[in-house]
Amino acid sequence: MRIVFMGTPDFAVPSLRALCESGYEVVGVFCQPDRPKGRGHKLAACPVKEEALRRGIPVFQPERIKREEGVAQLRALAPDLCVTAAFGQLLSQEILDIPPMGTVNVHSSLLPRHRGSAPINWAVMLGETVTGVTTMFTDRGMDTGDMLLRRETPIGERETAGELSDRLAQMGAEVLIETLRALEAGTLVRTPQNPDEATYEPKLDKETGRVDFSRTAREIDCLVRGATPWPGAFTTLDDGQAMKIMEVRRASDVPSGEPGRIISADSRGGLVVACGDGDLELVQIQMPGAKRMNARDYLRGHTLETGICLGRK
Repeated sequence: MRIVFMGTPDFAVPSLRALCESGYEVVGVFCQPDRPKGRGHKLAACPVKEEALRRGIPVFQPERIKREEGVAQLRALAPDLCVTAAFGQLLSQEILDIPPMGTVNVHSSLLPRHRGSAPINWAVMLGETVTGVTTMFTDRGMDTGDMLLRRETPIGERETAGELSDRLAQMGAEVLIETLRALEAGTLVRTPQNPDEATYEPKLDKETGRVDFSRTAREIDCLVRGATPWPGAFTTLDDGQAMKIMEVRRASDVPSGEPGRIISADSRGGLVVACGDGDLELVQIQMPGAKRMNARDYLRGHTLETGICLGRK
């Protein structure tokens, strides 16, 4: 079976690796073009490209695969099947018609919930306790194709989106191989998605991580974990500068002031802020121009004024 793999970030690497190590013939890899990265803004290869090059697999990076260049490249590879995992581009019907066995996608949610580009982040940010992976046959819609195999997993109480992504990536690779084995054996069952149960989640941007201290402690905690490592949760100081928030915990069940007001700011009591249903300790923070650190350690050598409100624009 000639397979073309399409994927870009770390999440997709275990699936590519599993295909290769399970004996499948991966004849080409498509991924997003190299993008500027870091302070020097130098072009950097994505994780999938790096993995493919290590394995000697040809890599193709059209700006849009559905344009003439991408279509021609895919046709020339003559795949029997395409496999996608967090590719980052929608596939046209022309692309979908090329592999005779279709295109199988590894999606990081229990479809039809959390369709869209950031299902892992939203599952955590919305406070869900269970998620999983789903393999599906891709059609022209946004994650609307027939489901194949699904596997559930609990979301850890303190798990971040980044940690969950690592687990789901491995799980997705395992489910992908199970899917292809069943496809080869002729035992794969297609299950149409129920559109009445579908949810669509928006793309993440930096503003997604802005903390609204009028929300409950649990809601803020879910936002912080769901926005880690990107786009990152943050609030603003009284001078308008952004303070990143990496970890929080409930400090009390009764708010000691209006939401966002700093209640405590010292190395013994920690950095405590009032929220919608109590007080919240900001455990790990990153101040402007500084490194991530424990807030209590930061307050040993720096001062934050109590009584001021965080997050005012």
